[in-house]
Amino acid sequence: SRDGESLAERNPEPSNLFEVVRLAKSAMESVVDDWLESYKKNKEAGFLELVNFFIRSCGCKGVVTPEMFRKQQNSEIIQQLTEQFDEDSAEYPLVLTTQPWRKFQAGFCELVTVLVRRCQYNIIYDEYLMDTLISLLTGLSDSQVRAFRHTSTLAAMKLMTALVRVALSVSLHKDNNQRQYEAERSKGPSRRATDKLEALLEKRRELQEQQEEIENMMNAIFKGVFVHRYRDVVPEIRAICIEEMGNWMQSYSASFLTDSYLKYIGWTLHDKQREVRLKCLKALQGLYRSRELAARMELFTSRFKGRMVSMVLDKEPDVGVEAIKLLTLILQNMEEMLTDEDCEAVYPVVYASNRALAAAAGEFLYKKQFDQDWEAGKEKGRRAGSRDFFRLLLAFFIESELHEHAAYLVDSLWDCAAPLLKDWDGLTHLLLEESPEEGWGDQQENALIEILVSSMRQATEGKPPVGRGPGKKVLSARERKAQEDDREKLTQYLIPLLPQLLAKFSADAEKVALLLAAPRYFSLSLYSSGRLEKYLEQLLAQLREVVEKHTGQEVLEAAARALYVLCNPEFTFYSRVDLARSRLVDTLADKFQQEVSELLQVAPRAVAGARRSRSLSLCSAHDLTAWQLSEPCSLLLQRAVDTGEVPKQVVIPTMTCLHFGILWELARVSGTIPKELLALKRKVASFCSLCQSCLTDVDSSIQEQAFVLLSDLLLVFSPQLARGERKALELLVYRPEVALQSQLAGFLMDHVFNHAELADDEDTEGKIERLHQRRNLLAGFCKLIIYNVLELSAASDVFKHYAKFYKDYGDIIKETLSRARQIDRDEWARTLLLSLQQLLTELLLQQGLDAVYGKAFREIRDLARRFSLFFGLHQLHNRQALVALHKAGIKFAFQEPAPSGSELGPLNLPFLEVLSEFSPRLLRPDKKLLLSYLEQTCQARLSPPQRGKLWNSLLMYRRSLKSLDDMGSDASRIAAPRPRRRPGSPAKRRRLDGEGQMPHTAAPARK
Repeated sequence: SRDGESLAERNPEPSNLFEVVRLAKSAMESVVDDWLESYKKNKEAGFLELVNFFIRSCGCKGVVTPEMFRKQQNSEIIQQLTEQFDEDSAEYPLVLTTQPWRKFQAGFCELVTVLVRRCQYNIIYDEYLMDTLISLLTGLSDSQVRAFRHTSTLAAMKLMTALVRVALSVSLHKDNNQRQYEAERSKGPSRRATDKLEALLEKRRELQEQQEEIENMMNAIFKGVFVHRYRDVVPEIRAICIEEMGNWMQSYSASFLTDSYLKYIGWTLHDKQREVRLKCLKALQGLYRSRELAARMELFTSRFKGRMVSMVLDKEPDVGVEAIKLLTLILQNMEEMLTDEDCEAVYPVVYASNRALAAAAGEFLYKKQFDQDWEAGKEKGRRAGSRDFFRLLLAFFIESELHEHAAYLVDSLWDCAAPLLKDWDGLTHLLLEESPEEGWGDQQENALIEILVSSMRQATEGKPPVGRGPGKKVLSARERKAQEDDREKLTQYLIPLLPQLLAKFSADAEKVALLLAAPRYFSLSLYSSGRLEKYLEQLLAQLREVVEKHTGQEVLEAAARALYVLCNPEFTFYSRVDLARSRLVDTLADKFQQEVSELLQVAPRAVAGARRSRSLSLCSAHDLTAWQLSEPCSLLLQRAVDTGEVPKQVVIPTMTCLHFGILWELARVSGTIPKELLALKRKVASFCSLCQSCLTDVDSSIQEQAFVLLSDLLLVFSPQLARGERKALELLVYRPEVALQSQLAGFLMDHVFNHAELADDEDTEGKIERLHQRRNLLAGFCKLIIYNVLELSAASDVFKHYAKFYKDYGDIIKETLSRARQIDRDEWARTLLLSLQQLLTELLLQQGLDAVYGKAFREIRDLARRFSLFFGLHQLHNRQALVALHKAGIKFAFQEPAPSGSELGPLNLPFLEVLSEFSPRLLRPDKKLLLSYLEQTCQARLSPPQRGKLWNSLLMYRRSLKSLDDMGSDASRIAAPRPRRRPGSPAKRRRLDGEGQMPHTAAPARK
């Protein structure tokens, strides 16, 4: 690999042990056994091979020779190695991510573990190998060189973990020896074996000595390496320390599971790096997973519980996930430690947008609130278990006061409570009970229906709700089979019961709208294959009743979608559903024609009571061209435009119906009949004209609907329509006139970039909803720019609000800026300049020349600075556009002559200050060019007395073109190598002031 070649070049000296581990062709046990043989023959030579393995593993080209080892102290050896270290490269084996080096990293750790395991009975007690190795690793771990510190800390921590296992083994042997000794000693004098007692005593003394030696080794590593490196400046080093400490506590809890060790993990829970916090939480999970270990951590839990609970809302979602998993383990094994307040900090997270975080919170909620023996509960009665579960679930859902988010709650609980949530039979029977034992209120029924529909969607689609991610992208064959089984199961349960549910709740629009979503999740072929046509007839009858009974937009659109799902020509029952739909539309169309006649004939006062026509609500999902609704709708909309007497509850659906009528016609157009295309083009032009008139309506909701429909229709009939294989549709391309473009931009100013119309007393939910509507309006306008419907210059009305409205629309405007740059860089740059020019002109007109000293002018400069960031990348690509922007800006600055008698220079001269924000993005040759162009413009536009004036704006712009000219261009500065500290420079280090304080800073070190 490339990384391997670079390291090989920097490490020409051979290291047999290093190469064997790197190539990974031999089992580690045999590698260690071979090394042990050489060590037994010659301790010094064998140990030096091991030392050079660690040095080589650091990526260092230096080698420790026998002479250095005999004559120099460890600190002198490390200093010499540091001077030989190649600091021009930050690469060393532990940070390389290619597959061969990842294998080496695993082999490195395995070597240390196997080495201790093979030596545990004799060699580690030879007072040479371990003592010398620990001393060397301790010295390396205190080095200023990151590679030395990182590699030696990993080796020392793995060495400590292996020694902990040996210490545990010795402790077990010692306990066994003690039991054998006590058993032998308890025998009568005639049966007691004196020789055996002496042998056991001798073995106990030997084990005691071994235990003391190992404890001394572990103590040396802990105090020499861990205590300093757990707060190292490098997060990877801190993470290694905490991860290994967790292993020590799990392996040898008798020695390490004490507050004097636990406090290090508790302190590090506050670490600024995600990786380190994750290691802390996972280490604690391993401890709290055991009820026995958890019982010994009461003091730690009480001290650090607040921090663990607060980490649920960590800025990194994966840290939050692990924090909730940790709290779930505490709940299972130390439930009394978590108060209601602690639990209530976790509950709202079930509505979080991150899927993993919400699912972890769902499991916590389930174990705390719902985890009961439901099977035992079902023995009490047919549906007693379901009733208890859903009663608890409803109580939580209603108390959380987020009644529109049942889909998120169901998704959060799905991984742990899917079998209960898929009890559709129990759910529907709870809803259909006439006199339940404890009764369901209206609020509970609404919530229960939401949960029913959400669980159906979750079971059949397997995707998280809108706005929650990331979901699973590809399902396995087994998962797809499970989904199909669930779809069959819920269809069998609900086909007979859905008409009954609709009949029971037919008067409640909200409940009916929810229930009408159910057919989308059915396996509809069961209507025919299962001989269930009678239930289809009942469903169609209920649908007709719903449409005839209700006038609300939400319920009528839900009915239209349900009818659309059923009207699929692939099903054998299609003709039956199509007939029912035709009869329904016939009835509704007749009523609509009568209503239109009345609306067009009666006096304005009688029109006020008009209501939404039900037939118009079906147009979005069904092609109603055959019923010829376009002509009466056009007449009605024309009447509204001419007189303003038609109420909005009629105008809005009328506009929508005309819009969808045009789209349905477009879907049927073949493209081979010019007359047909021209007729459709006339309809588009007529509709756009009517919508343009509606943009000036007195009612804001009519204006907004007209804007939305215009944006969509202009996008559909944009030049994109005739691309590729659709060349024949060129006749249909519709380009808006200049007046319409101006009107759309004006609408944007009045409705999107004018927050003054938001009432101060409007509640938070209302404000969020209004902001969402405004974002949709802005996105619609921006799409017209991106898809070449509007000229790019029209984007200046959007771009100039980038800084001021960054909080609300920053993401939309930023994306539009990026997309517009891809279309035409030169025109994009001119549009940015136009935005800034418009702002300055407006400011000078409103506030006069003194405005350049105020906050508004500083905001214009800040906007220019933000715009300049878009020129930062791809300097060569942006070069021409940036130079043109400067030249046009200079022209604008000198365009208006100075007012007579004024000493302030040309009127627009302050624009040069704005323009100076773009200067750092220029290349050096271009700065020289623009400086010359500036001087020429000054000579041409200024009178001789004015040329010598030292105006601040002019001086600032000149300085922006000169300052970096002497220092070199941005590109040359970036390319120049940054100076590095000398290897021997002293490093500032901070030690723990006391055992009980949390360290807030890590020791700075060389990177």
